[in-house]
Amino acid sequence: MHHEGRHTTADACPHPEAHRRTGPRTSDPAPRASVALDDDGVWRVRGVDPARQVLRSTATTQAGFQADSIRASLTMIDDPMLFLEGPAHRELRTATARFFTPKAVASYEDMIAAYAEELIEDLRAAGSADLSDLSMRLSVRVAAEVVGLTNSPTAGLARRLDAFFSLEPINPRTRLRPSSLKALAVAQLHTARFFIQDVLPAIRARRRQPQDDLISHLISREYSNLAILTECITFAAAGMVTTREFICAAAWHLLEDPELHATYTGGDQAARTRLLHEILRVEPVVGTLHRRTTAPLSITLEGYSVTIPAGDLVEVDIHASNDDPTCVAAPADVVWPDRARTSGVKPYGLSFGDGIHMCPGAFIAIEETDIFLTRLLSLEQLQLVQEPELGRNEVVQGYEIRDLRVMV
Repeated sequence: MHHEGRHTTADACPHPEAHRRTGPRTSDPAPRASVALDDDGVWRVRGVDPARQVLRSTATTQAGFQADSIRASLTMIDDPMLFLEGPAHRELRTATARFFTPKAVASYEDMIAAYAEELIEDLRAAGSADLSDLSMRLSVRVAAEVVGLTNSPTAGLARRLDAFFSLEPINPRTRLRPSSLKALAVAQLHTARFFIQDVLPAIRARRRQPQDDLISHLISREYSNLAILTECITFAAAGMVTTREFICAAAWHLLEDPELHATYTGGDQAARTRLLHEILRVEPVVGTLHRRTTAPLSITLEGYSVTIPAGDLVEVDIHASNDDPTCVAAPADVVWPDRARTSGVKPYGLSFGDGIHMCPGAFIAIEETDIFLTRLLSLEQLQLVQEPELGRNEVVQGYEIRDLRVMV
């Protein structure tokens, strides 16, 4: 992790802006697309086209987000949608998709705005606050409303959800299990506590009176209590941690750079969304995706083909793929909302993934971030008090931003 100074390549970028890479750089500044076997026996994939070939393949299975650890630790529940493949994944994805469409997200706007206003009032009253705390509170409450976890105190829910991201990790390269039975017992305890205190009360309430939320929908499709628990872990916990970090990353950019601040606060929603997508391309919350091949997988690249054997681990470098010079105009590692892209390349690159496991919460994550930041940045004399502490979350293979303190 490091701080990069202001770029002066005005010919390539008419509005050069300061840039901080919050995640560790795992590649050269302008990496070419490549597929290579490293010394640890892991296939490293860089570049938009080869990355999409891996992520869209039906010859792989999920190996990231501590899939091996969760499968080993949470043996009492079925695989969540994040780890399912084939027909089972398609069935569950179809069952839950309607809660994350643009139309559904538009219906959440008033709810998100009300929560955002509460947090801004807390900031005004206190005079200062840690944005990592405010973004945590917002992302947990929004995730709880969408999923249906509204029958337990939000503060306790946040702690219990956060606990899933402190499980002792399994190294996807070695598939080593956690080092002790104690770690497995702790994981089981976190799961049981979350189920008893948060999920079960919500299920019981919705069996009596269904709501327009994910848990009610799963009940209507006759999902078991444990199957509902599985999806609550996936949607609530994963949605919370990724949105929280992106809100902080975007706020940090906008508070530190006057040009970006002016572009964001002076733009309409389309312009703001374009800027947020660009920040997400530069600062992917999930910096690496892992897949394990279930059959030989051939990747074509610049006129030749590389075959990855069955059973091998594939590591997709999202940072490097988002910087692919064949797909985005240089300089790729600065925030430049109006940059040119090749046809078919998303404005956020591969930061939401691709293929059947593309993030279902992409729309709501951007909407939630925009609603909160427009209110935050409208505060007069808002100042960044100190640069935050940067850490790494091994579960999502991405950054953590803490102590991002602002003052009014």
